[in-house]
Amino acid sequence: MKKEQIQELFNQFENACYDYNSVECWSARELQNILGYSKWDNFLNVIEKAKKACENAGAAVSDHFADIGKMIDLAKGAQREIEDIALTRYERGVKPEQLPPSEDLKKVQRRLEGDEKKVLKDKKK
Repeated sequence: MKKEQIQELFNQFENACYDYNSVECWSARELQNILGYSKWDNFLNVIEKAKKACENAGAAVSDHFADIGKMIDLAKGAQREIEDIALTRYERGVKPEQLPPSEDLKKVQRRLEGDEKKVLKDKKK
């Protein structure tokens, strides 16, 4: 992944941030688009893995993943509420600004999945 692509993703990520009671939050629906997931269900699977990692690290999932609703516009001025999740900047030791330009998102994902497996394995011991 090129340095310019990483910078663009980082900028999109930071621009999607909003403040809620002095806590940085992101809409999962917005992050879904930024990260290139076309289906909400597929992105929910990623969020569930992140929730498990949060829980395994001893953090309170409810502090970092809040179920919320979001209104979307439909035809003829109608609106409908859809499910969304407000996410905090829960850190697992990887921040976009710390990634070297040569490291692509798939490598990061594989490393995080490996970390999750290691934590689970260590817990079973």
